[in-house]
Amino acid sequence: MRTPTSIVIDRRLANRTLLELLQASFSLSRKHALSTLHNRQVRICGGVCIDPQRRVKIGQNVQLCSPLPPGGEGPGVRGKACPIPAKSTLAPIARQIIVRFVDEHLAVVEKPAGLTTVRHADEVQSLGPRAKKFLPPTLVDLLPTVLPRVGKPAKGRIRAVHRIDKETSGLVVLARTPAAESHLGKQFRAHTTGRHYLALVRGHAQDARLESHLVPDRGDGRRGGGAGGQLAITHVRAIEPLGEFTLVECRLETGRTHQVRIHLGEAGTPLCGERIYDRPLHGKPLPDASGAKRPMLHAAYLAIDHPATGKRMEWNSELPTDMSELVKTLKGKN
Repeated sequence: MRTPTSIVIDRRLANRTLLELLQASFSLSRKHALSTLHNRQVRICGGVCIDPQRRVKIGQNVQLCSPLPPGGEGPGVRGKACPIPAKSTLAPIARQIIVRFVDEHLAVVEKPAGLTTVRHADEVQSLGPRAKKFLPPTLVDLLPTVLPRVGKPAKGRIRAVHRIDKETSGLVVLARTPAAESHLGKQFRAHTTGRHYLALVRGHAQDARLESHLVPDRGDGRRGGGAGGQLAITHVRAIEPLGEFTLVECRLETGRTHQVRIHLGEAGTPLCGERIYDRPLHGKPLPDASGAKRPMLHAAYLAIDHPATGKRMEWNSELPTDMSELVKTLKGKN
């Protein structure tokens, strides 16, 4: 019997670890299964997963997305590539967008660094509607060209209900209907969503609850703490010391513009690669020997209530290549 390359998790398979599933349902040895995960050849609902201990859930689609090496265990075992047209007309950055979930109400994707989530209205207004075609495309612009490759034709306007910075990578949810936009928007305004970031920072970060009121100009042209601003609360947890750097998790209790970047900078542990919020008020930038080419910030966890069913849904996202490689480099220096 031919070994499957894609399965949907049923009650019998639910709650197994991904490693167990690859061995039992895809006829892989433990060594081969671990290698397949390490080589990013496994996707869950369209998103790459490399965690062998992740537990699968009912309804998830698990797929071997790349050809397995010759001589792989199991009769007839052969992987297949993810459904991207042979002669794709997608822009190079669009090919980096990973669709994690999509239905008629919403889409959850992993945005690559270097891509703006949505164009600001004042940008279009200042440049004029005709200038839009000369501006770099945004995630909202590109997603309608990406959805068909995962078998979900684009219908109607894509609506951004929150955004992450252009140079920040990670999870973003977008609405596909006005009703979903309204429902999701209320969740973000009420701070009932779950949002965690992974950040690589300079210095020895400590667990902390960071609270301040953010104003557009703290006195040197930068956003930051000041009287009369919006309340912002970030919970920081140190995950791993890396010599003169630290890998941290930041959980948002509120969601203000540049909140994580500002709080980490004002705490004296700015992001590696940060060039704006990396200095005290009227002070000089803090040293950065990391060599990071962008602010090392990744939206790694997202939880929402589905706008139609009310079901709590959550997603995790692995560190992107540039961050994981930098972590390895800094580990090697210790």
